[in-house]
Amino acid sequence: MGTYSIRDLENISGIKAHTLRIWEQRYEILRPKRTDTNIRFYDDDDLRLLLSISTLNGNGYKISSIAKMTPQEVHEACSNLQSVSDEYSHVINTLSVSMLALDEERFEKAISASANKYGFEDTMLKIIYPFFERVGMLWQTGMIQPVQEHFVTNIVRQKLVSAIDAQRPPKLEHPLKYALFLHENELHELSLLFASYMLRSRGGKVIYLGQSVPEDDLQSIYETYQPHYFVTIATLIPPKESTESWLLRLGKKYPKSRFLVAGGAIASVKTTSDNVILLSKPMDLLQYIGQV
Repeated sequence: MGTYSIRDLENISGIKAHTLRIWEQRYEILRPKRTDTNIRFYDDDDLRLLLSISTLNGNGYKISSIAKMTPQEVHEACSNLQSVSDEYSHVINTLSVSMLALDEERFEKAISASANKYGFEDTMLKIIYPFFERVGMLWQTGMIQPVQEHFVTNIVRQKLVSAIDAQRPPKLEHPLKYALFLHENELHELSLLFASYMLRSRGGKVIYLGQSVPEDDLQSIYETYQPHYFVTIATLIPPKESTESWLLRLGKKYPKSRFLVAGGAIASVKTTSDNVILLSKPMDLLQYIGQV
């Protein structure tokens, strides 16, 4: 079970610590525990309750009314919301609570309902990506366990694969050809899968090579498939060389293709080949390919 300070709750929920203290004193909404040395702390149940309270409060429920509810009633009211003023925030909070509780049914239900309402693409851009930004913050601060991150990552991956399988892309007379891959150290493929979805939905012809691709495979693809674009995400440094030297070498080795590259590992790259396009984060990659 996790333990959290009031600052942790502020960072996760977005509710100021000062406001949380007022809620505690006036409404006794949260009841912090104390260590043997009298230091206040909160547990997973407190965090889940606060996220549900935040959702209700953001959708018109007064704190004085929420304070009269039991924790179970708060969670039920949150789950039963039908019309909300900040729908994306509501869904992100629901996903966060489901992740902490390892509640697969609730997590999948929230994604499916959003995809039906907003479409799969907007669900990814406006809900799943902001949610994973929150997951990253929670991971960096030690507030979630690896099992919780793997739990949600695998569910989203399954959703992406299913959405790609169900696609009926437009047939263009001269489609652009793309080869999507991750280098030999790289295993984080959610953004690459979504890039595949985006490109296919716009009529692109896509070969998906996936995780940890040996460089010899790129040579084969370059010669036989002749892609207009290679697309890759680099969150980790490639093996045996810097990201900058890797991209310079790829650009020179495959001059007839262009490379669309995103991810944290490119942040330090200062120079590269003319046919290599650097994008500061996966979201920029998705915006770029949406205009190709």
